[in-house]
Amino acid sequence: MADFLFQLLLTFDGTLRIATPLILCAMAGIFAERSGVIDISLEGKLLTGAFVAAAVAVITGSAWLGVLCAMLASVVLSLIHGFACITHKGNQVVSGVAINILASGLTVVVGIALFQRGGQTPTLPRDVRFKPLEWIGVESLEAIPVLGTIYAQLISGHNILVYISLVAVPLTAFVLYRTRFGLRLRAVGEVPEAVDSAGVSVTWLRYRALIIGGMFCGIAGAYLSVAQGGNFVRDMSAGKGYIALAAVIFGNWKPLTALLACLMFGFLEAATSRLEGVDLPLIGELPTQLMLALPYVLTVLLLAGFVGKPSPPAAIGMPYSK
Repeated sequence: MADFLFQLLLTFDGTLRIATPLILCAMAGIFAERSGVIDISLEGKLLTGAFVAAAVAVITGSAWLGVLCAMLASVVLSLIHGFACITHKGNQVVSGVAINILASGLTVVVGIALFQRGGQTPTLPRDVRFKPLEWIGVESLEAIPVLGTIYAQLISGHNILVYISLVAVPLTAFVLYRTRFGLRLRAVGEVPEAVDSAGVSVTWLRYRALIIGGMFCGIAGAYLSVAQGGNFVRDMSAGKGYIALAAVIFGNWKPLTALLACLMFGFLEAATSRLEGVDLPLIGELPTQLMLALPYVLTVLLLAGFVGKPSPPAAIGMPYSK
């Protein structure tokens, strides 16, 4: 029983680490889509952020500078998306897909030009990566059964970007529901005409939402390459941007429920490694391929509307003409 609880805690610990980029991208998606802009480009911004963070960290030896540059690069892609679908009223889905394709190819081409490693970056030294933070009193509390293990394994021992992702959720909720900007943002995603008639620029509100989302995606990308991993690998985002978008839809465009959806996806992936080769009662050994495919299968089901009935912002995907 004790061994089972320990393995379960390790699975939850892995859940937090895996869910971190999903949470950050989901908060980015909530800002964009609450303003009425469909943001399929989460995947491309995540991938670009991962490459830029790793490349800058390799060149400068600073992980924090890598994060800042990743945020800047992701914001630039957000502005391109906004220029296409807000300023010029282009198709938002097509614009997002184009950015994803651009990011997938451009990161490899620039990576080859800079490092001649087939699109990868060199492995970062340990002192350049984000290290796990050990909270006060871990050694003294670790001996306490269950609670000590929870404190040492689940609460302590994560790098700072994991904690930033968790703080991003209440911060997003506060901005959306407790500030004037959030009120206007939600209104522009529902009835942009009313916002415009009040003398507030619909275009500038939507651009600001995309800029905030770009910053979150940049942090998420930096986490993949400078915190969770030690370098950039081709297409290392592996569909996490799409999974985050599914979490936004499953969470009905609300920060807390989107967080729960991200944790569910993270748990499925974390449980894959724990259940590999384990004989389960009445079921037997689950194929590893099935467990790896579950998050993506669930994503397809969510996006297709088979699980729950989403209630998107009324004006989402609709270009606004003054």
